[in-house]
Amino acid sequence: MRITPLDIQQKQFPMRFRGFDVDEVYSFLELVREELEELLRENASLKEQLNRADNQLQEYKNMEVTLRETLMTAQQMVEDYKTNARKEAELILKEAELKADNMIKEAQEKVVKIHEDIVDLKGIRRHFKEEIKRLIDSHLKMLEFDKEREGEESGEV
Repeated sequence: MRITPLDIQQKQFPMRFRGFDVDEVYSFLELVREELEELLRENASLKEQLNRADNQLQEYKNMEVTLRETLMTAQQMVEDYKTNARKEAELILKEAELKADNMIKEAQEKVVKIHEDIVDLKGIRRHFKEEIKRLIDSHLKMLEFDKEREGEESGEV
């Protein structure tokens, strides 16, 4: 059974011969009642503070969990960005290498084509020289033939 300040205040003691001083007993009981009321108020206040502290602690724990999850998510995002950046860099590098290889191949093909063109032009030049030489020889022969005919015509006369 719990005793309340009201129980203390309403407690009646029977009168007996040669008993305690009733006024002192009631004064003491009033003092005990007041002290008990103060203790009960303080206890209620402390319980309320404890509840607030527990609630605040729970909020902090929830915040901690949220912060940890956020941190883990941020770290995962950073790792994903790094991985994607590496992959993209590798892809760009491979594309650049392919372009470089294609440019080198095209340049080599152009060199071969120019070489072929040079060989063709040399052949054309040689053929052209031979044709000019034949033409000159033919003209020289015609000139000689004309000279001989002129000499025969002038010698006959």
